[in-house]
Amino acid sequence: MKADPVDDLMHKGLRERVFPGAVLLVGKGDATLFLQAYGKADLFSNRPMTPETVFDLASLTKPLATALAVARLVDRGRIALDRPAADLLPELPGDKTAITVRQLLSHRSGLPAHRLFYMILKNLDPGERKDAVLGLIARTPLETPPGTSTLYSDLGFMLLCRLVERAAGCALDRFLSERIYGPMGIDDLFFVRLPTNSSSHHAFAATELCPVRCRLLAGEVHDDNAWYAGGVDGHAGLFGTARAVFHLLRRLAAEHGGLVKTPVFSKEILDRFFKNGSEDHFSLGFDRPAAENSSAGRYFSKNSVGHLGFTGVSFWMDPTTDMTVVLLTNRVHPFRWHNRLVDFRPKIHDRIVEHFGIQAD
Repeated sequence: MKADPVDDLMHKGLRERVFPGAVLLVGKGDATLFLQAYGKADLFSNRPMTPETVFDLASLTKPLATALAVARLVDRGRIALDRPAADLLPELPGDKTAITVRQLLSHRSGLPAHRLFYMILKNLDPGERKDAVLGLIARTPLETPPGTSTLYSDLGFMLLCRLVERAAGCALDRFLSERIYGPMGIDDLFFVRLPTNSSSHHAFAATELCPVRCRLLAGEVHDDNAWYAGGVDGHAGLFGTARAVFHLLRRLAAEHGGLVKTPVFSKEILDRFFKNGSEDHFSLGFDRPAAENSSAGRYFSKNSVGHLGFTGVSFWMDPTTDMTVVLLTNRVHPFRWHNRLVDFRPKIHDRIVEHFGIQAD
């Protein structure tokens, strides 16, 4: 039997400890060309990874949850991309009143990348923590004036979560379930609210031996800010399987192409979110391939959209070739202190394109 070069490289990733376990899904259009699980979901219990393993999707929450919630509300006229976020969040002080929703989505708000808010949140009553985050963001100095530079920011998407909830009148996870994932028939994309439901029937990939919570994490969000905020936030907290991520991406592609009779989104709003037109490599909530050293490798076109997540997850979807790659790993298990995945990602994407012969003309 002829060796599969994609499978060979994934096994090499296991041997070289790029990740303890992974699920790789490759699609062409709606067809799944490749779906395989590798390694261990939990090194301590020796539990194997399977295609049904549920992953902490980390920052994939940004495009696949928060940005889509904003898009739905823009479609319904309840949020305006170029209006200040302060229209709905009047708690924002003077230096932040000019920040627009578009700037938050495209990481041009001027807010810093990250802050250890959980150090403050852990001292509050659990019922107060989610609301307290807005005040913490309001008091955080901007790195640059809004709209003047691009700085990838968790804080911007934490602010968007509160904007969505203010506009929708309900929690982000409920809005997504009732207005987006549910109508699309997607069950295996969800948030895990605190307190964690230990009776969950899902098989979760383990993440880190957490130095903050002093235990192995599995089925609770890895990001400490999101965990202390109750498990549901705009920058992290989404869980899902590779199939569920693929299903959502293909549904978005179909709606963008005008191929769905009862779409959740208008074609126009998806066009705006996928094709922001900015000079940097961020779209509205989605990432675009960098001009050099892209995690998508050498072959994905400049029209592609994707995103990475800290726990070791990623997706890339290329409308030019109709190819989608979902790579979910638990690379932070049991510790985060290496990231060999940075070098591995472009190699596996190149190998996939070369093996399946799906390249842009």
